[in-house]
Amino acid sequence: MLGLNNAAIYIVQTLGSLYLLIVMLRFILQLVRADFYNPLSQFAVRATQPLLRPMRRIIPSLFGLDMSSLVLAILVQMLVMALTLLLAYGTTGNPLQLLIWSLIGVTALFLNIFFFALIISVILSWVAPGSHNPGAELVNQICDPFLAPFRRLLPNLGGLDISPILAFMAIKLIDMLVINNLAAMTGMPEILRLLM
Repeated sequence: MLGLNNAAIYIVQTLGSLYLLIVMLRFILQLVRADFYNPLSQFAVRATQPLLRPMRRIIPSLFGLDMSSLVLAILVQMLVMALTLLLAYGTTGNPLQLLIWSLIGVTALFLNIFFFALIISVILSWVAPGSHNPGAELVNQICDPFLAPFRRLLPNLGGLDISPILAFMAIKLIDMLVINNLAAMTGMPEILRLLM
């Protein structure tokens, strides 16, 4: 029975995390005003539209942010965490605690998306600079607004852009000092920390 529970937890976490990633990508793509007609943007829109369409009737945008995408991400994270806890311990836990853990998890995913987008951007700048691949363009559209404050801080180094180094440091510091500490302070179980 333990093996079946572990398999079920694996399936729930994998499929739930994949859909959560798509929902967060949709939120981030709208946040950075990425190209809506990019094929990868269209994929995110089509994959999330069935759940977001009814939510948009209830949840308005706020300051130009698509709050329904963010609420959907939190709800998906809560559902994945609740199912994981149910399969692992036989209970879903306290709903308020699940909400707090979900907020922490969504914030961690938000930072991870930028972290991995930066890694891809740096690799692409070495391997295929100026590439017009839809994926490369989307990664650059995600990274550029995030790197802009760091680029303003740094002096011009003659074509060498070290702003991603500062961005990596900032993301990791926020992850270490804020996300991990909040997860520990709120008593998040280890099985849920693996989702972050």
